[in-house]
Amino acid sequence: MRRALSAFVFLLAAASAGAAPEGPSLARIRSTGVIVAGYRPSSPPFSYLDARLKPIGYTVTLCERVIAALKADLGLPGLETKWVAVTSATRMPMVANGMLDLECGITTNNAERARSQGFSLTIFVAQTRLLSRRADPIRNLDDLRGKPVVSTIGTTSIQYLHEINERQGLELHILAGLDDPESFRTLQAGRALAYMMDDVLLRSLQMQQPNPDEYMISAEPLTVEPYGIGLNREDAAFKLKVDAVLRNLYRSGEIREIYRQWFESPIPPRGVNLQMPMSAAFKKIIDKPTDSADPGRYR
Repeated sequence: MRRALSAFVFLLAAASAGAAPEGPSLARIRSTGVIVAGYRPSSPPFSYLDARLKPIGYTVTLCERVIAALKADLGLPGLETKWVAVTSATRMPMVANGMLDLECGITTNNAERARSQGFSLTIFVAQTRLLSRRADPIRNLDDLRGKPVVSTIGTTSIQYLHEINERQGLELHILAGLDDPESFRTLQAGRALAYMMDDVLLRSLQMQQPNPDEYMISAEPLTVEPYGIGLNREDAAFKLKVDAVLRNLYRSGEIREIYRQWFESPIPPRGVNLQMPMSAAFKKIIDKPTDSADPGRYR
């Protein structure tokens, strides 16, 4: 934290003196003519592949706006975007070791993660819940005492399950899927009675099923999950540019149209409409942008 603060203070001092330090990310982008962005292959509506195997989604759209602004700002109209597939397990190490300039997926900003990577302004606020079969409903964690539950490896959800299992002695049998579709298949196959994950991702998986009403999402939220675009935590100059693009989208109201495109309209490839109006928590973020890792700021 002290190093990041020192870098930020240096940036402000240099700016006031008329200098324009670019930091490692911008310097590398300028020298190579390439910006490297991570995407998730199967996490609609945030980050996934379309029928032509092109990355699309809500977070991808926001990153594309950032990249377009960088092209203009740096005077690099030919700037190439290299899209790199990431998983829940590989995304943060790839940001931390400089392999990615932007991580355009579904990553929760929390205090633990902020020690190894940076985050943009918050771009979405989710809550974790439980997905189960309507014929065998799971409404809360007490319903799962001594029973199998699944979540996805490398996520805050599976970490929370392990922590609360130990704290409350729930004797859960916790299973780990390599990605969200595999975790859902574990529930479908009956190996788990519930799947814990962010509500928007559960909704996306549910609505893609032939009979979505066979599944239900618990009403009681377990945790609050503010998403951000992953960045180099030591590069204050790059974060300022990314955040400036997002602030402009919020201030202009354009973010609402982008949101409607991915959460309230039919999306590729199957034309599924998640029918998820913007939450009060995210509306508050649009009015007063923040990159806080404190869940209490979003309640």
